[in-house]
Amino acid sequence: MARLQKDLEEVKVLLEKSTRKRVRDTLSSEKSKIEIEIKNKMQQKSQKKPELDNEKPAAVVAPLTTGYTVKISNYGWDQSDKFVKIYITLTGVHQVPTENVQVHFTERSFDLLVKNLNGKNYSMIVNNLLKPISVESSSKKVKTDTVIILCRKKAENTRWDYLTQVEKECKEKEKPSYDTETDPSEGLMNVLKKIYEDGDDDMKRTINKAWVESREKQAREDTGF
Repeated sequence: MARLQKDLEEVKVLLEKSTRKRVRDTLSSEKSKIEIEIKNKMQQKSQKKPELDNEKPAAVVAPLTTGYTVKISNYGWDQSDKFVKIYITLTGVHQVPTENVQVHFTERSFDLLVKNLNGKNYSMIVNNLLKPISVESSSKKVKTDTVIILCRKKAENTRWDYLTQVEKECKEKEKPSYDTETDPSEGLMNVLKKIYEDGDDDMKRTINKAWVESREKQAREDTGF
């Protein structure tokens, strides 16, 4: 995370020094990608907290039976004009008591808890839905070996290209941009190298100057001077 923050600061310095539109557009795109990566890492850390919080009310309403909780990761989904439908396959789920299948909705999330199914509990938490849903009009259905979660779209007749905002950002980040590697620092270096190679003498002097100033600034921060 610290490396990403330093990359972001460096791009911001270069943006301040750049005057050419093409270069500024390229640096702005790289800045957005780094910001998305930082956001995704922060969301991954924060997702652990809702899981703990959501288990507490469930324990008050109906304590979990002996056994461990399995996180559900396999599911399918589709949509209609009014609903986004998530399909979860759980063998025998139609045979457990109705109160053992619980779903809690918020405007941008839902969590499913199935208790005491073949001696295990099953949990699925989905945060950051792509668009808002109507909590009051959302529901669940239990069919043979399947739980269907029905998220009522707040804005009907709108298409969801992804289920969650994080999925959308990850897919957009995968779009090719020069020859970016998995390491964000390497990707930034490749972008700057491309700009430097394509630029004229003035652009090369500008990049060199901004690069030196950025390195000096980081050195001062690292040493505390």
